[in-house]
Amino acid sequence: MPRKTELSRKLQQRAEKVIPGGVDSPVRAFRAVGGDPPWIVRGNGTLLWDADGNQYLDYVGSWGPLILGHAHPEVTRAIEAAARSGASFGASTPLELELAEAVVAAFPVIEKLRFVSSGTEATMSAIRLARAHTSRKYIVKFEGCYHGHADSLLVKAGSGVATLGIPGSAGVLDELAQFTLALPYNNVAAVEQAFAKFKDQIACVIVEPVVGNMGCVPPVAGYLEALRAITKNAGALLILDEVMTGFRVAFGGAQQLYGITPDLTTLGKIIGGGLPVGAYGGRAEIMDKVAPLGPVYQAGTLSGNPLAMAAGLATLKHLRAHPEIYTRLESLAGVLVEKVSAAAEAAGVKLTANRVGSMFTWFFQSGKVSDWDSAAKSDTAAFGKWHRAMLERGVYLPPSQYEAAFLSNAHTEDDVRETVEAARESFKSL
Repeated sequence: MPRKTELSRKLQQRAEKVIPGGVDSPVRAFRAVGGDPPWIVRGNGTLLWDADGNQYLDYVGSWGPLILGHAHPEVTRAIEAAARSGASFGASTPLELELAEAVVAAFPVIEKLRFVSSGTEATMSAIRLARAHTSRKYIVKFEGCYHGHADSLLVKAGSGVATLGIPGSAGVLDELAQFTLALPYNNVAAVEQAFAKFKDQIACVIVEPVVGNMGCVPPVAGYLEALRAITKNAGALLILDEVMTGFRVAFGGAQQLYGITPDLTTLGKIIGGGLPVGAYGGRAEIMDKVAPLGPVYQAGTLSGNPLAMAAGLATLKHLRAHPEIYTRLESLAGVLVEKVSAAAEAAGVKLTANRVGSMFTWFFQSGKVSDWDSAAKSDTAAFGKWHRAMLERGVYLPPSQYEAAFLSNAHTEDDVRETVEAARESFKSL
């Protein structure tokens, strides 16, 4: 029986009258895959229910933070307890201290950190701090890496390898974007050329150690090590944007997984347990330049708010108490990705899978995906058709070829079997 869409469609139409595009984040509009976006009203464990009563197996997980699944009892109790004491004070609370200590304990390279309310705030603040610390203007980012919607980061590469950035969004001034160098990911030579061309002018390199916003794209062997060496030799800072990978690919993030020591780290998602949060941190000598100790100003009324701190602390405590979760996620995600890929091959559908831990993407192409140019070769029309077919069969996947999917610890072997069968049937529609 086709899924019902009447109520979700009516909600979307109402929303379009008062919210741009009817959504508060563009990907939710389903423009990349077509069809009616479901309006979600409830989640529990691995399941979602929309306004029409349709049930879905969820592989979005609020884009990564719900590593324990929806409405995990320990997280829910923590939020309820915090809410009963007051949602926000604009003052310091013990919860933010406890969560800060938990994060520092998990990331040895972070000696001090500052909480903010989003990943965008975290990366924006880390870059400001890097520029202040080095007294340099230029930053390096990589095509396909998304670090939030701050002006300096919404740029795309020019025609050359180390050309000046040009705005990737209306409203971003050329005067700001010109100090961003957008380079191809997984290309060490491009970084070396940029540092040669802009000698002693680059403040930092910011990178997703495992990219999640052009689909899941892992670093090639030696790439992160090269970035660390190049930045260190040039007196620039290395910022690992672990908003998505922190506590996801390993308890200590991608820097633990790959053995990389950055100067600054940005975090989000899981450290808020599903509530809005971000953080940036690093060596004390750098972080002490942040006000009130230093000249780098950054502030936020809701930074460290009790609800997000409580949810994040409950999530991290559970993960720390159950390290076997990561072994389980590695195994179960491996089975899921491999079996769906095998089903595609059996159906004659060209598919390439990338996975790191419980992050993964099925790219609708046969070639290897290691950067934006190779990811962009994917058949987005075929992905959209498959996505709609999976949704009809009760499987909720990221509504874009260029977004990573996520497994939670709530997923079971039965969920995987159900998903593989849905994929097998959906491939037939192609």
